[in-house]
Amino acid sequence: MSEAAGRTAVNPRRADGLIGRIGLALGPILLAFLTTAVLLAILGRDPVAFYRDILLAGVLRPSGLQDSITRMAPVLLVGAGLIVSFRASLWNLGADGQYLLAVAFVAGVGSRVIGDLPPVLGWVVLAVAAMLIAGAWTFVPALLKARYGLNEIVTTLMMSFIGIAIANVLIKGPLKGDEMVPQTFVYPEGTMLWDLPGTTIHVGVVAALVVVVLVHLVLTRTSLGTRLDVLGANPRAAVHMGIDVPRLIVVAFFLSGALIGLAAASDIMGIFGYVRADWDPGYGLKVVPLVFLAGLNVIAFIPIAAFFGVLSIGGDYATRKADLPSDFILVFIGLLFLFMIVTQYVSARRARGEPVLPAWFRRTLPARDATEGDGG
Repeated sequence: MSEAAGRTAVNPRRADGLIGRIGLALGPILLAFLTTAVLLAILGRDPVAFYRDILLAGVLRPSGLQDSITRMAPVLLVGAGLIVSFRASLWNLGADGQYLLAVAFVAGVGSRVIGDLPPVLGWVVLAVAAMLIAGAWTFVPALLKARYGLNEIVTTLMMSFIGIAIANVLIKGPLKGDEMVPQTFVYPEGTMLWDLPGTTIHVGVVAALVVVVLVHLVLTRTSLGTRLDVLGANPRAAVHMGIDVPRLIVVAFFLSGALIGLAAASDIMGIFGYVRADWDPGYGLKVVPLVFLAGLNVIAFIPIAAFFGVLSIGGDYATRKADLPSDFILVFIGLLFLFMIVTQYVSARRARGEPVLPAWFRRTLPARDATEGDGG
């Protein structure tokens, strides 16, 4: 082989690794699509028509495509926040409470703040305030984890329920507007985030992409990112390396919550301009399987967030047209999570050279002929 050919030859191991990663990402999606198609057929719906409607409403129609892209902004920021904590093996499952508390503040106070300040300055003030509020809501689980080692899954979920309840109390009480229904004041006309020229996509989408890139750089190019990875891989090793683990836990939780709060600010200032009581998009638990599908890689999460945007916008239209509950699309997300776990389990066992099937199941299989050759 010539030197030039040697330089351009593909490393088989690298190619196999790339194919494996693509399979781990696309496999659960394809399996979820197939299983959902079977469920649709059982319910008497046409799966092909259902998926065609998702594609039509979420991509092929210009307005639907722009709505799908706009939906990416909060999903990207919530996903980035979850990745920050998950990479440190800290389970921040309180995203919905953090998000809604920030939403209540930005919607309830924002209409007054934005009217007294220049628009850009008002947006910055509200965005920073939302980040501080959502980040501060992580302090209790973070301190309980750092000081006493309490399970953060329980404490973050507990704080999420409390945060959601407080947000509703605020919207129905001190932050309630003049409307009969319990909702905040509506933003004055002309004070929402600007749309990109010729579109209905607000500039918050661009800002979210910038923030995601910055988070990626922090996680991959700074000592903070290295310390988070070490903590996630082995807490004892982190202590032996001289890392202040309790402080790092608090910082990781705060950054995670702050990014989720920024998602709330993006939604209110870019799309809604107000919020009603008992409204909850439920981004937190919906995004959890998606960040693992991206391998906790912020950049790899971008196309997955785009896929979620299409699925969300197109799914609303498809479920209405198929006369199904709007929550039916959550079935797909649940199946996606299930198949993601299964494929990662199979991949991990194969990588260790272990049999994929359990022993009790292998014993039920007919014995293989010992005379069969390996290359036969």
